[in-house]
Amino acid sequence: MRRRPAPRSVALGEMSSFEPTVAHPVRLRIRSLPADTHFDPHRHAFAQLAFCARGVLQVMAAQEVADEVTYIVPPSRAVWIEPGARHAVHVLEHAEFRTLYLHASVTPPGWTGCRVLMVSPLLRELIEALDGCRDAARERLLSALVLDEMQRAQTQPLGVPLPASGGDKRLRALCEAVLRAPGERASLGAWAADVGASERTMARLFRSELGTGYQQWRLQAVLAHALPMLANGVPVGQVAAATGYASESAFSAMFKAAMGQPPRHFQPRRA
Repeated sequence: MRRRPAPRSVALGEMSSFEPTVAHPVRLRIRSLPADTHFDPHRHAFAQLAFCARGVLQVMAAQEVADEVTYIVPPSRAVWIEPGARHAVHVLEHAEFRTLYLHASVTPPGWTGCRVLMVSPLLRELIEALDGCRDAARERLLSALVLDEMQRAQTQPLGVPLPASGGDKRLRALCEAVLRAPGERASLGAWAADVGASERTMARLFRSELGTGYQQWRLQAVLAHALPMLANGVPVGQVAAATGYASESAFSAMFKAAMGQPPRHFQPRRA
């Protein structure tokens, strides 16, 4: 098996010119990042919308350490990171990274925690239009439209929660093993035995530390693995096999029930 290179941690770089203010509540930063680029955990006083025009990101975010969630972000999705949330970014595939920094004063009412947004064609074009905008009046109009479109965007529960670093090490080891092998259809009992615990103990830990059952958690892990593959045009049958499904039809039925659309809806449109 070909070994991936070690993640390359990079500095955030100069931030003062991108920091949002009341007068300029939306700031855009554009970067082209090679695969395996990694931004270490950090936090901002302002909110952030992480999006890539091309490529795939992995975003880990937490308001409190116990609420750490990992998100896989294909170009059709973006992650809203609330002000003050500790987060890290890892580039899974070469990404044209677009970061919107948003002043805390424009945080939509009721938006607590982090969430995944569907990126509409309009929101995508508005983000691109902000690049290089030098006209103050136009910038205000574009920013207002970005905020309005963002609030109208559909959200999806695509985060995969991970145990706190100070939590039960067996649960952490089990979750990381499942994420490394999303096609393995082993039972919770089999995974539990691998980490030296009983099935009952691990079921209790999933509920107490992650607030969900194992099957629901694994479904989120499978979707997180499948979405970037679909976004890159991998045939549905291959995605089904990679996520442990014996047939394309079984995978498609699961996917449509979870996402509301069949898997082909998330693949690139053919010219």
